[in-house]
Amino acid sequence: MSTNVAFPFRIDERGRTAQVDDARHVRELIEQVLFTSPGERVNRPTFGSGILQLVFAPSSDALAATVQASVLAALQRWLGDLIQVADVRATSIDALLTVEIDYVILASGERRSDSFTRST
Repeated sequence: MSTNVAFPFRIDERGRTAQVDDARHVRELIEQVLFTSPGERVNRPTFGSGILQLVFAPSSDALAATVQASVLAALQRWLGDLIQVADVRATSIDALLTVEIDYVILASGERRSDSFTRST
């Protein structure tokens, strides 16, 4: 039985705290790192990636490289003991940011590819 609390926090159909399996938990942790802005968490002021600030910047090769570097650095810092990132791809259209990440869950060796989207 899983002991990972679902994100965002919610109550399941039994009236208990919703739980998720390990792969889903890691995906939810990645989402939190990506879309939390530094300074947003009280006791962890440096937590996050800061990529939401880049959504309205003009698309360019430099922007793509900045997003990739920011995502890689944030994931390595905050989740480096859980995952190994293989590739990061980011696209920004209007106010919609999509980040695709290929990674390996270190505990299981499972290879995953997930897409994360956020509008501002």
